Amino acid sequence: MKTLIEIHVLQNYAPSNLNRDDTGSPKDAFFGGRRRARISSQCLKRAVREYFKEKSKSNLFDTASIAVRTKRLQDDLIKLLVEKGRDKEEAIGKINLALKVVKLIVGDDGKTQYLLFLGKKEIESVANAIYEHWDDIVPSVEAEEKTNKKKKKKGSEADGLPEELKTALEKAFDGGKAVDLALFGRMLADMPEKNQNAASQVAHAISTHAVDREFDFFTALDDLKPEESAGSDMMGTVEFNSACFYRYAVVDFEKLVENLHADESLASAGLRTFLEGFVVSEPTGKQNTFAAHNQPDYVLVSIKRNSFPSNCANAFEVPVRVKGDDSLTKESTKKLVNKMQKLIDVYGNAGKSFYFDLVDVGVGIGEKSVSLQQLLDKVIAEVEKGR
Repeated sequence: MKTLIEIHVLQNYAPSNLNRDDTGSPKDAFFGGRRRARISSQCLKRAVREYFKEKSKSNLFDTASIAVRTKRLQDDLIKLLVEKGRDKEEAIGKINLALKVVKLIVGDDGKTQYLLFLGKKEIESVANAIYEHWDDIVPSVEAEEKTNKKKKKKGSEADGLPEELKTALEKAFDGGKAVDLALFGRMLADMPEKNQNAASQVAHAISTHAVDREFDFFTALDDLKPEESAGSDMMGTVEFNSACFYRYAVVDFEKLVENLHADESLASAGLRTFLEGFVVSEPTGKQNTFAAHNQPDYVLVSIKRNSFPSNCANAFEVPVRVKGDDSLTKESTKKLVNKMQKLIDVYGNAGKSFYFDLVDVGVGIGEKSVSLQQLLDKVIAEVEKGR
């Protein structure tokens, strides 16, 4: 049975620049023919991944259940091998040669060619494989000759290393039961068989209404400037906006369990942390300048079985417009709930839903909760029911 957990969030941010493009401007997009504020899915996912790291510090997760995204795999492996009594300089050469067995190339700067998303248990397993085959990790004469040729096959220096080492290294890259890796997935370009399909999908957040670009002109003074000198010593502009965002994500619980090697307890803990992090974590862009720490006003989570996901962004294809004392968030909530109900009426399979509502819109789908923790308790209980 396929179980999908969807989360819909409405979050009204004060003036801010949470997610910038290459020019420093807040990211945006055209939707429904109008410019909308946007926060990229990558930005939102990073915020949630950082939330997982914080939770690991509070012992909710073993630190080994958290992954790292890095080009500096060599540094971690050196540290682990030195702790096992191996010489640092010798370890560098053996690490680089061993990684070539699985076509991971470490450059002269000690970094891999691209970012690797690896569970900490995976890194430990790679270090153990190198440690156990230490004396066998030497380049063959034939391989050394190949390195002197102008054209050489990628990883040819590793030719001749024992098959047992290759088997151990390939076995090491199994996800390591890292819960954030299981949720967000990864791609290893040189080991496509070790790619992991994400158990979650996260949409770009878009504003429920049209936005215009705004600019803050600022000046700065030199504290040590002589009193008789007039004028500012620095000036510039910072672009920003203020928007009510619709945010959406969905988790395939069966895929999450599969990625975590059938550990349902860890999957449930990971799901709860993902949902909580999706609600309370936030992008860090320009927060020292704007301090836009505004929690969501409306959160709805649906548990669907043997159904399909429904991103409700089309509720805002026609931008929300308010007048007088109307609340932008409240009107957005009404449009979202109305769209959800229409989808349920037409396509059926509403599943079980739980929500909380800080704008007192007076309408809702499913069972109302009085707190985030109560909502999460109900969601996890429903997901685990009948498993």
